[in-house]
Amino acid sequence: MSDDRQPAASKMNSSIRENLLDRMRNTHQSSERNRMARSEREVPTAVRRTQMRFEDLPEYKQVQTQEAASAQLGIDNPFYRAHATAAGATTVINGRELINFASYDYLGLNRHPHVLGKANDAIGTYGISASASRLVAGERPVHGELEERIARFYGVDAAVCFVSGYLTNVAAISCLLGPKDLVVHDEFIHNSALAGIKLSGATRRLFKHNDAHDLETVLRTVSGDYRRILVIVEGIYSMDGDVANLPAILKLKAEYGFWLMVDEAHSLGILGRRGRGTFEHYGIDPKEVDIWMGTLSKTTASCGGYIAGNAALASVLKATAGGFVYSVGLAPALTAAAIGSLDILENEPERAAALRRNGTLFLKLAQEAGLDTGLSAGFSVVPVLVGDSLRAVQLSNDLLTAGINALPIIHPAVPEGLARLRFFITSEHTEEQIRKTVMLTAEKLKDLTDRNFGLASIDIQQMMKLMAAR
Repeated sequence: MSDDRQPAASKMNSSIRENLLDRMRNTHQSSERNRMARSEREVPTAVRRTQMRFEDLPEYKQVQTQEAASAQLGIDNPFYRAHATAAGATTVINGRELINFASYDYLGLNRHPHVLGKANDAIGTYGISASASRLVAGERPVHGELEERIARFYGVDAAVCFVSGYLTNVAAISCLLGPKDLVVHDEFIHNSALAGIKLSGATRRLFKHNDAHDLETVLRTVSGDYRRILVIVEGIYSMDGDVANLPAILKLKAEYGFWLMVDEAHSLGILGRRGRGTFEHYGIDPKEVDIWMGTLSKTTASCGGYIAGNAALASVLKATAGGFVYSVGLAPALTAAAIGSLDILENEPERAAALRRNGTLFLKLAQEAGLDTGLSAGFSVVPVLVGDSLRAVQLSNDLLTAGINALPIIHPAVPEGLARLRFFITSEHTEEQIRKTVMLTAEKLKDLTDRNFGLASIDIQQMMKLMAAR
């Protein structure tokens, strides 16, 4: 006669499993049960509600308004155009070769044989993906090598690499700061830093752009209630192309006692005699800055981001930063490409020198042509302020027709009235390309201005009819 009863060991294992699941559910769901209980007390009866359609979102309405305005004036969308070649000083769109000022390839390393060779070797050895978080099974020798190289480049103890430059700011700031802390930032700081601050729950204060005096005014008003205070600036500001007044900020740091974070996305490989960044530009000790942040997608012709600084800082981020712990490791090929780019940056400082010469030339010619270059110092980024968003878009399109690719920055990325074309300068641009671009930009902008082309020329009633017809 068969016995259907489970063996004693199987019963025990089942019991242990159920107990474990119960403990896990209790741990993860206790706060949710408490929240639901409070909600039930506050709302005794169920409320029937209608789910909003995505088509009714105000954000979508704004997109439609911009599209309708562009349609009325016959403006093509300048964004998301497919490039048929690698990024560089030239590009190919729709079969046409164009002078390209919309690439982050500051030192011309995106197609460099040494960089490509490093990436190909990594693919041959490790495949395409790290295939796991580095914490578990995604760690490869190239990851540690890149982090050691970045730390050595900055003259600090350690570095941590993330799979995205945007994620680097979000993960690091939200990891290090919390609701009891304060972040004070330049008013023109990158959106990724703002996202990190919001996620952290920290109190946020801003100071006037690149104004150390106003930063001090803000710091003076800070009470002693905050557990930690972080000040965030950019080495070269991505929208305006000016350089942070780091010496003045460090003087305030000595007096007011805060962590200082410097975003080097657009200054690594650009500032300083050997392209080592803002600290070399000013001749300061890099260890005076607590957190160096940067991206790998620009000078180092790869993708991802990094934090460099104190060894304890790196340990904390590797152990607790969600964007590191719960994200796949940086692809080995991208890691190796960044290492190859650092090789060239260290061995060929003439590339950084060529970039600085080109940036200086572009800025000088643009100002002589009467173009408004705003605050740019003439390094890696030179904006040409247009003001009107639609005029900026059309200027971009007119330059494309003339053989130049330069993209507009419009509302809401910048306030209406501050729309611009943003020119990324590289070491590979020729003097002829720069002169031609500045001349055509001035000519095309003058024509649009003389015709009063832009928001002021829109027929509002016609635009509303176009929107209603959609």
